[in-house]
Amino acid sequence: MIKQKRNLRDLDPKEHQGEHSDSDGHNHSNPENLGKFRTYLPAIFSFVMLIAGIAFDYFETFPYFSGWIRIVWYVVAYLPVGFPVIREGWNSIVKGDFFTEFLLMSIATIGAFAIGEYPEGVAVMLFYAVGELFQNAAVNKAKKNIKALLDVRPNEALVYRNNDYVSVNPETVEIGEKVQVRVGEKIPLDGILLSEKGSFNTAALTGESKPNTIAKGEKVFAGSINLDGVVEIETTKEFKDSSIARILDMVQNATARKSKTELFIRKFARIYTPIVVFLAIGLTFIPYFFVDNYVFNDWLYRALIFLVISCPCALVISIPLGYFGGLGAASINGILFKGASYLDEMTKITTVVMDKTGTVTKGVFKIKDIKAIDWEEPEFMKYLMAMEEQSTHPIAKAIMEFKADGEDFEATNVNEVAGKGLKGTVNGKTVLVGNKALMTSNSIEVPSETDAIVESIVMVSIEGKFAGYVIIADELKDDAHEAIAQIRKSGISKIIMLSGDKDSITQQVAKEMGVDCAKGGLLPEDKLREVEKLMAETDNKVAFIGDGINDAPVLAASDVGIAMGGLGSDVAIETADVIIQTDQPSKIARAIKIGRSTRKIVWQNIGLAFGVKAVVLILGAGGLATMWEAVFADVGVALLAILNAVRLQKMKWD
Repeated sequence: MIKQKRNLRDLDPKEHQGEHSDSDGHNHSNPENLGKFRTYLPAIFSFVMLIAGIAFDYFETFPYFSGWIRIVWYVVAYLPVGFPVIREGWNSIVKGDFFTEFLLMSIATIGAFAIGEYPEGVAVMLFYAVGELFQNAAVNKAKKNIKALLDVRPNEALVYRNNDYVSVNPETVEIGEKVQVRVGEKIPLDGILLSEKGSFNTAALTGESKPNTIAKGEKVFAGSINLDGVVEIETTKEFKDSSIARILDMVQNATARKSKTELFIRKFARIYTPIVVFLAIGLTFIPYFFVDNYVFNDWLYRALIFLVISCPCALVISIPLGYFGGLGAASINGILFKGASYLDEMTKITTVVMDKTGTVTKGVFKIKDIKAIDWEEPEFMKYLMAMEEQSTHPIAKAIMEFKADGEDFEATNVNEVAGKGLKGTVNGKTVLVGNKALMTSNSIEVPSETDAIVESIVMVSIEGKFAGYVIIADELKDDAHEAIAQIRKSGISKIIMLSGDKDSITQQVAKEMGVDCAKGGLLPEDKLREVEKLMAETDNKVAFIGDGINDAPVLAASDVGIAMGGLGSDVAIETADVIIQTDQPSKIARAIKIGRSTRKIVWQNIGLAFGVKAVVLILGAGGLATMWEAVFADVGVALLAILNAVRLQKMKWD
């Protein structure tokens, strides 16, 4: 059946319930499934009628099958699949759109009936209907992962109100409320974990099947499934701003942003179709003036074949489906393109520019090294931790994560020395904690080895003597090195790092990762200026990867802006063109591969459609092709193109 194509916004969660199970475990089809089955009945009915009619024609099993009986038989076979197409063609004409694929198919098949080619008229429309059914099946397959996202959209939340947990709609939950999630249930809103730890399935959000273990105080995302024990979270976002809602909105809107190829083909089809109609009219009547033995029915038949062959179904159907498949394949892998056009843009990237903190590093401070002088390390750390317990600085938090046996020390009389550190008393001893300036201002000699350290360093003195230091650094993400290797393997010629962190740290990270060049100590406007210089170079297409608010201007200005979707700020995510939902930089190369594969399949479909149609058009105009070859050139090529596009859903990207 010919059906209006629906926008993704029309998807309703109720549509994805499919079948429901009773307590006895038996499945029962709902009325909607029955309705879906009914869409196949017209094609089945027409197919049976067509086969029976052909059998009556050629095997003479029914001697009365002639005249009006034969005509009525084929009309009845034609109407279930032909009437919807004729209706669509008429509706298009009423709206002022005369030259559509529906009009071409209607003229060709009604013309076939007019010259007595009844089986061929039915066959053309039947195969066209079958092509539409295949198309719908392919689109449904491409939407599979999006439906999965709709399925994981939480529909209730257990909120602590009035000294009890009550079930409410997640959309009514406010920021800061406490929510309980039981085993097997979905996290209803983004928040932080209040329980000691939890294990969650985040496959619908990130594409990763491996369970994710979260510790107390860490972020949890709506749509994740709780795998182990009852947990409690404190909400940090409203439902409309949650990760699952944001993903759905981006994916649902993605198909509205057409690629240049897709837009061109649609414009081409609008010009191409009227040309084909007038050529068919010319093919019918012009030979009258040049051919001695002109037979109207013969040339009309050729013109009808010409119309069927030239119908742009394969192009109009398979190209959008190709891009749809690419968008689906990407989102399965935790990569969200905000439009088909960005799939194309990813194929043109020649330079990758990346931020450091939160993009290739984890964006959290960790203790990298501890150097205690004349002190046992655990005791040295207890002095340091006693002082840092008074501070809320991120470096202090990193130090407080150190685990030392025995009782903790307590600091008194702690005072902050502006721009230098802390001074106080621990166990009756005067303790200084801070930078080199604090040490030298108190006449404490600092070892020269510390001058070569580029990371953040916390120095400690006890009773006027240098006691040691702790190096604090941001960790590289687990796949940071793999990301650079894969990006280079994908053919990117230049990889650059731009960071707001101090230059010495940026250079060290860049050297460790093997980046071509790096600059640190940059303000947002400095990053923007550097990227604009790169974009000004001839034939240079720049992708910028970032995660912070300060990256938003560059994400907007670059040819393709890529944001980290987990740690990334809302501003960065909204501004970017592509979202890496898993925060893994290695997915950048995968996004490039998916973009290239999508474009390759789209152009394969274009070449296939034009190539086959050109050959059969020439044969049809010369009287060497029948309506059956025309059916293959139209519907057959469309089916091949659809199957080719579906391959994107089956590809492996590792």
